[in-house]
Amino acid sequence: MTATRGFGIDIGGSGIKGALVDLEAGGLIGERHRIDTPKPATPEAVADVVAEVVAHFSWEGPVGVTLPAVVKKGVAHTAANIDPSWIGTDADALFAKRLGRSVDEVAMLNDADAAGMAEVRFGDPLARKGVVALLTFGTGIGSAVFLDGKLVPNTEFGHIEVDGHDAEKKAAASVKDNHGLSYPEWATRVNRYLTVLENLIWPDLFIVGGGVSKKSEKWVPLLEIRTPIVVASLQNNAGIVGAAAAAAEGIEH
Repeated sequence: MTATRGFGIDIGGSGIKGALVDLEAGGLIGERHRIDTPKPATPEAVADVVAEVVAHFSWEGPVGVTLPAVVKKGVAHTAANIDPSWIGTDADALFAKRLGRSVDEVAMLNDADAAGMAEVRFGDPLARKGVVALLTFGTGIGSAVFLDGKLVPNTEFGHIEVDGHDAEKKAAASVKDNHGLSYPEWATRVNRYLTVLENLIWPDLFIVGGGVSKKSEKWVPLLEIRTPIVVASLQNNAGIVGAAAAAAEGIEH
């Protein structure tokens, strides 16, 4: 039997990634296609790259798109690691026009929310009970919070203040790379961030994802906090899977 297919695009600060998704198994069909995020990452420039990724797969159906931004009813209200001109942009309308779709065929979501939705649906069953926070460590830090499997959309816990600094400026994966930190050095920063966050929201579980989750064995065992931690089962593909599922079901925030 042919699997139900969808298509998701994950827009990040460094790369724009898209893939066909098996919506029954919660995995990618074939390889994802990645193009560097344009600089500056203006709405029009990003829309052009998204159209190129969609065309690469000759995909004609609904498209789910994530943004590193607060997204409410298809409109971007913040812009993290993308051009500030995104703020106030009707992303739904922008992508629908550029992709030749109706607005109903485009689902816009915050990137971490999309990743969290995928993990809750297809990942560790523990993610479906209690207060769960997914954190994606990449160019910045994205967050998604769930209560008994229901999303609280557009949390921005990557930007909480930790020791006088925006958390992601000290603990994002990009900081590790840009400052040449070892995994133990970076893990100390992540540990401090998680300690502050767990004291704010008292979660039952942390799920850690993003590109650096591929090397979780180098840093997750070094974390010493009271909250249990699991690594995202979909790793850095969770945003694509969550976006595709949202588009197929007509969900957006």
